[in-house]
Amino acid sequence: MESISSYHPLAPPTREDSLVAWLRLIRSRRVGATTFFRLLGEHGSAEAALDALPGVARSAGVTEYAPCSADTARAELDRGRHLGAVPLPYGAPGYPAALMDLSDAPPFLWALGRLDLATRPMVALVGARNASSLGTRMARRLAEGLTGAGFVIVSGLARGIDRAAHLAALEGGTIAVQAGGIDIPYPAENTGLFRDIGEKGLRLSEHPPGLHPQARHFPQRNRIISGLARAVVVVEAAARSGSLITAKTALDQGREVLAVPGHPFDARAAGCNMLIRDGAVLVRGPDDVAEALSGAAAPPLPGIAETAPPPPKPRRRITEVPQTPAHAQRDRPATADLHRQILSHLGPSPLAEDQLIRDMGLPAGRVTPELVTLELEGRIARAPGGLLSRRD
Repeated sequence: MESISSYHPLAPPTREDSLVAWLRLIRSRRVGATTFFRLLGEHGSAEAALDALPGVARSAGVTEYAPCSADTARAELDRGRHLGAVPLPYGAPGYPAALMDLSDAPPFLWALGRLDLATRPMVALVGARNASSLGTRMARRLAEGLTGAGFVIVSGLARGIDRAAHLAALEGGTIAVQAGGIDIPYPAENTGLFRDIGEKGLRLSEHPPGLHPQARHFPQRNRIISGLARAVVVVEAAARSGSLITAKTALDQGREVLAVPGHPFDARAAGCNMLIRDGAVLVRGPDDVAEALSGAAAPPLPGIAETAPPPPKPRRRITEVPQTPAHAQRDRPATADLHRQILSHLGPSPLAEDQLIRDMGLPAGRVTPELVTLELEGRIARAPGGLLSRRD
């Protein structure tokens, strides 16, 4: 993987007009991180790159191209600063050093909170949004133990595992990487946590303030989560999930990938179990993470009892994220029929998930993944306590 330093020898902007030019360049249409640094390297400055952009666009077959305006960039800077956020162009003081070896490092970040947290060693905790009780307990245990050992916990401020990890690490140190603007809490149920992290931790976003998250923003966010961390720990993940995308990104970035095992019948553990099968370090608690990062046996972390001998080193390092086997791909007609069965058992009155599974007389491993699918499609609603109801 090519390093940014090989084509980005330029110093970060130190004057306001240069900062505006950097922001104009990265906010210009069709300019992503890689293109941004290539243009800087080719033209020597953001100002020169902006002058050249219309011609570059014409060569690519794009007519009537106009870069982001100076007024738009200044308005973004004004809004971000009014929120109390700090603009961090690549290479500036406060910009996370861990990101600077990435070929697609964010050229510009908004940061709100404690910038000092980004200078400490970091571990990312990621996992399922529809996390199990055991999964959230494990995320809390890992976050508490690792912050007690001096690590900062990085995650994505989502439901489930992310939320549990941030809450447990709030006092010890946590960084939330947001999809969308630095001022947009997402999901809305995490608004209180969003505010608490801004006061006690650190929030980061590469997007303009006021931008609501869109689907394409989440993979972009995930590369920052893994890039900040020395290791990514997957606590719960289905066989095809965003957490496995983060794990693949971590491997591409040269970060360690670790996973918490789960029961073979639990669909939320399928991705983790496949990662471990293919060489990821098995995690039973914070000690295992600390040992993997130190490269040698580590003493027990403060306040955590030693319950088992250290695990053997993995025979091989994981080199790719596993894919779902062909025979495990869902049969569409059978899946549609299962969806109809589930919906026929549900009504407007909430029903416990375990009761639904008993009523249907099917294995939990078949029903649970489809409940997640139906929830994402907006066809069923999930209430606190694991209660399900049908949306008409």
